[in-house]
Amino acid sequence: MKISADSAAIVSGGASGLGLATARRLAGAGARVAILDLNEEAGTAAAAEIGGIFIATDVTQPDAVADALDSARAAYGTERICVACAGIAPAAKTVSRGNAHDAALFARVIGINLVGSFNLASQSAAAMTANAPEGSDGERGVIIHTASVAAYDGQIGQTAYAASKGGVAGMVLPMARDLADKAVRVMAIAPGVFKTPMVEAFPQEVQDAIGAQVPFPSRLGDPDEFAALAQHIVENSMLNGGVIRLDGAIRMPPR
Repeated sequence: MKISADSAAIVSGGASGLGLATARRLAGAGARVAILDLNEEAGTAAAAEIGGIFIATDVTQPDAVADALDSARAAYGTERICVACAGIAPAAKTVSRGNAHDAALFARVIGINLVGSFNLASQSAAAMTANAPEGSDGERGVIIHTASVAAYDGQIGQTAYAASKGGVAGMVLPMARDLADKAVRVMAIAPGVFKTPMVEAFPQEVQDAIGAQVPFPSRLGDPDEFAALAQHIVENSMLNGGVIRLDGAIRMPPR
């Protein structure tokens, strides 16, 4: 799918980290980008930077997602690109000091990372199916989820996070098959260790130690490298129904 000034894009979690990098790159390629996030201050600033719009959105609430998408479409028309980056990564063991994992925390992680991605993707896909076919393949849209290497090698303390990202990875192929006859593609990126705000908050020596675990290149990933892959997925119509690891060949150790 060619990205042009007529391309409307949705990026959840676009106020920071991987989502912000993706919003920047899509806007730089010419797309009109709507950022959906809970952080109003950062989201407003990000939208101003890229010349897009910000809509405060709780992706766990279907009605809130519907309202946000309606607002985005009122401004830019129906989206052809939807990137789900909203997520959280709290750490908690299954049993810690004799206590079971907080069930409410587990449900919150699943709610944001997995259910939130589903809410956004399913509602976006429903609108995309009415888009006019575009290009030689007659595409109507593309959805990109954010999984994680934790879906495959979750570490100690990542039970909830790994479960949520494993769910995202497992959702991609059936969703792509569901939408194949409607000319809407579905992919996911599974990033390894990237220089996101959470990692940047660590002392530099800790960041360096984490980066050194990556076989090659032995460093933290740059969020723009994630964004570059997202752009390529949009532009390469043969990419459908898969999860791409973007991780420098790392396989996460237990801790």
